[in-house]
Amino acid sequence: MRNERLERLEVLLGSWKLTLSDAWFLEPAGIEVHGSATVEWLGDAFLVMRCDLDGDLTMVFGRSDANDAYTALYHDDRGVCRVFAVTLEGSHLEFVREDPDFHQRFVAEVEEGRILGRWEASEDQGQTWRKDFDLVYDRVEN
Repeated sequence: MRNERLERLEVLLGSWKLTLSDAWFLEPAGIEVHGSATVEWLGDAFLVMRCDLDGDLTMVFGRSDANDAYTALYHDDRGVCRVFAVTLEGSHLEFVREDPDFHQRFVAEVEEGRILGRWEASEDQGQTWRKDFDLVYDRVEN
């Protein structure tokens, strides 16, 4: 049986075209990187997102009922593993991690068929943030 609260994340389900832009670490300025993502149910308890964007990454979304919180486990082809707190309030979506190495967040607005977001990082425990890059998801199919 599916957790009703996890069904709120169904807005992420489907196939997506990704566009990464305005990245401080890419040259020349103005370069875009294109990729794809799919988000689907993993059993009745999780959503899994698989992305190909200049490398492969996977995020598994779940929920803690006791904490009334969503969580995402992240892994990429560099071997990096991270845990993000996830919030979805109205059309505002955020993934946030506050780890000792640095803080990181994805801040986005969810529209019909599109997610407009940016990844940011902080090396002073969230006091100041720098944008890493913009990331747009355009729905290909549900």
